[in-house]
Amino acid sequence: MAYVDGYVLPVPKRNIEQYREMATKAGTIWREHGALEYRECVADDVKSGELTSFPQAVNLKDDELVVFSYIVYESRAHRDEVNAKVMSDPRLADMMDPKTLPFDGKRMFWGGFETLVSV
Repeated sequence: MAYVDGYVLPVPKRNIEQYREMATKAGTIWREHGALEYRECVADDVKSGELTSFPQAVNLKDDELVVFSYIVYESRAHRDEVNAKVMSDPRLADMMDPKTLPFDGKRMFWGGFETLVSV
């Protein structure tokens, strides 16, 4: 069954095009190194909840959007293999400076997931 890395982060509305460019470049790098799928999705129908929600999870500000992203791999071993190649790819290095990111990386969260159901 496939393995998935998921990410959630806030992006200022004014930076969404800059983020799109960065994500397109990153997605190309991940796919070249073997990722099966790479998606970056901007929130369209997310509301604050009473206890939890996407906006609350990233401490969303009024001028920001929630981005949900995921990358699909064959397995966790395949993910580890692909990510090792991606992280050593010099094309990614120039995008990783926290001072120039188009979002607040401190409010980003992520994790790896085993597939439970695939229909």
